[in-house]
Amino acid sequence: MIAGDFQLGQVFLSMLYFFLFFVWIWLLISVFGDIFRSADLSGWGKAGWTILVLVLPYFGVFVYLIARGGKMHEHAIEAAQAQDSAARAYIREAATSPAEELAKLADLKASGVIDEAEFQKLKAKALA
Repeated sequence: MIAGDFQLGQVFLSMLYFFLFFVWIWLLISVFGDIFRSADLSGWGKAGWTILVLVLPYFGVFVYLIARGGKMHEHAIEAAQAQDSAARAYIREAATSPAEELAKLADLKASGVIDEAEFQKLKAKALA
């Protein structure tokens, strides 16, 4: 029986190997993502890091983490801030109600900035 020959220690060791392999793949994806996302690296720098990581994977990744780990952190923070500001802008844009837009349009019409035809067109757009 194959299942009977597989002991508990071997199960834990297999799970550990799988976990470490998964972490390694995740680390490679993170390093490659940072290499190609970095605006401060030239094309030759990106090519050099990519070749180093492909030719000597363990050594290349560890050297990259030591040399540019702080930059990876900065890039992650910048990406998170950009995503947060984009989400806030979308929420702000989507949160305006048609009543608020109609009130702004009425003010613009009353002040003479837009005429009746533009008012009706923008009103239909706001209510759609």
